[in-house]
Amino acid sequence: MTLADLGWNDTLIQAFAPHAAAGLEPARVVCELRRNFYAVHTADGEVLGECGGKFFHKNLTPDQFPAVGDWVAVKRRAGEQRADLHFVLPRRTKFSRRASGSEEIEQIIAANIDTVFLVSGLDRNFNPKRIQRFLVAAKESGAEAIVILNKSDVCEDAEEVRADIQTLVPGVPVFITSAHTRKGLKALAANYAQPGKTLAFIGSSGVGKSSLINALTRDDSMPTAEVREKDSKGRHTTTRRELVLTPSGALVIDTPGMRELQLWGVEDGVEEAFSDIKALAATCRFTNCGHSNEPGCAVLAALKDGTLAQERWNNYEKLRAEKLSKAKPLSKLPPSDNRTKWRKINAERDAWKKNAGL
Repeated sequence: MTLADLGWNDTLIQAFAPHAAAGLEPARVVCELRRNFYAVHTADGEVLGECGGKFFHKNLTPDQFPAVGDWVAVKRRAGEQRADLHFVLPRRTKFSRRASGSEEIEQIIAANIDTVFLVSGLDRNFNPKRIQRFLVAAKESGAEAIVILNKSDVCEDAEEVRADIQTLVPGVPVFITSAHTRKGLKALAANYAQPGKTLAFIGSSGVGKSSLINALTRDDSMPTAEVREKDSKGRHTTTRRELVLTPSGALVIDTPGMRELQLWGVEDGVEEAFSDIKALAATCRFTNCGHSNEPGCAVLAALKDGTLAQERWNNYEKLRAEKLSKAKPLSKLPPSDNRTKWRKINAERDAWKKNAGL
């Protein structure tokens, strides 16, 4: 792969100019191997990239570290297939979630993506509310969002389900696919798998993300596994995020399945995912309408005549309440805590390097 194959363009060249003047070279993160170790692709091929001590001092929050899809500035080590990562270029888009745990920490799933495929299986693991939740995060990412209803071969009324989902996500393309029968794959490839475009597949475990990617690329490089028959839940066969080049020239990011999606920073994402409700609310008689019992409320009128589905309104209210409850700034650790944190990270990194023979 060349840098152009990976999406390198004139805009990136311009953004990279100061780093080029400092003697650094561009690379794209294609896989996150372990904390602070990445497979990065340079103009001369793939090397092992590492975030050194200087990087830690400049970047104190997890979102400032590289993610799969990022463009980075690196310094190659003489005589080695390794490089030190110095800077992360500004991201065009990013799909994020709130990391598990009590701290308010942003975890970036994929960066610089053009299209996010929100994959849901048409089996017993099907969950419309989960689709809407993923859509909010996708809208916040800045990338184009596409809903994929996979496993149509096990669903007798797939078109009816697609119509129902379309009412819950108006304006968002909804595709029916089957990795097993290849239904719908030709349309996906023709419309979105374009050279230099980066696509990310997001969804729960067992929905068939890796199988879809294998079918699109006609390659079995992504590991897959059968789902449990009793509840259609699958194992996390994808254990790390990885960017691969498809025969069409498009770049695909496969991601581990998510048991849950804790929303992060979705101030705009909720309103974009429910733009029809936002437009309705703008036509209410009162600008501060609470949509409960006010006269001239366009939302209540739409709920009454059925033009706004009650389920969609309930989901909007729930996600909006969640957004408001989590709308607090990220607090950085005090300097003493940061020193302890990075001491632990460095110890883990050194142990991993020793075990890997690096």
